[in-house]
Amino acid sequence: MATRIKLSRALTSTLTAKKPIFGSGCCSNGGKVASLENSNGGFGANFYSSSAVAPTERAVVGSRHMGLEILGVKDYVDYRRSLYGEITHKALLVDAVGTLVIPSQPMAQIYREIGEKYGVEYSEAEILNRYRRAYEQPWGRSRLRYVNDGRPFWQHIVSSSTGCSDSQYFEELYNYYTTDKAWHLCDPEAEHVFKALRKSGVKLAVVSNFDTRLRPLLRALNCDHWFDAVAVSAEVAAEKPNPTIFLKACELLRVKPEEAVHVGDDRRNDIWGARDAGCDAWLWGSEVHSFKEVAERIGVQV
Repeated sequence: MATRIKLSRALTSTLTAKKPIFGSGCCSNGGKVASLENSNGGFGANFYSSSAVAPTERAVVGSRHMGLEILGVKDYVDYRRSLYGEITHKALLVDAVGTLVIPSQPMAQIYREIGEKYGVEYSEAEILNRYRRAYEQPWGRSRLRYVNDGRPFWQHIVSSSTGCSDSQYFEELYNYYTTDKAWHLCDPEAEHVFKALRKSGVKLAVVSNFDTRLRPLLRALNCDHWFDAVAVSAEVAAEKPNPTIFLKACELLRVKPEEAVHVGDDRRNDIWGARDAGCDAWLWGSEVHSFKEVAERIGVQV
């Protein structure tokens, strides 16, 4: 298994482009979504940071061109098929915010629009800057930000971002992000693709840093029945990139980590975390841009 993990790491490092600290995640419909690292969305978009390819991996693989020659996608698919057959993975793990779903409106816009009747006067730019500062600070109350429903953490974020501690404002904002008005699917073809994957015997799970609102949110978007399991950090007591949450998803699906591939838009949380658990991993918006592409790389034609 160690050889497979090393090969996966080298390939992903070669194919993944460096992204800015405050950048955008790509969706299959051509849209962009601003992102805040590790904030999967209780209240909006999340920042994510990414790192350049490690020098040691660069030394092994060489230039991008050389890497594609040595460890091209086709070669890697052939390698997986030599081990597992035509279907290269028994399970697909999917990140939630930024991959499966995205906010329908910018976070700062919603904070301000809902907050105006509660006296919020900050501009959207000010709210966003304050949000970023608050989110980047260590959360001292527990080792996890999302404990149960995540209310204490999000109350801190909302009041820090807007200067408003009104409980009614918080509850309206908090409940808004549990509705289908706040979110939409990143890939409109997702349901069709997931049905084809499951028909081919591939198991599906959501793996997300989120509070306990994730399950009702998936129900609101009418996509909860697409998945065989949901691994939520608030329930697992581990947040990505901790390998524990990926291992829990594999346990729920009854597959070995090396039999699963995780797809997500954050290099640190999704790619490195999944690899450390022993899973394969593909970066959404860079290595794969749609779930149809994911399915075809697994070996399922849609």
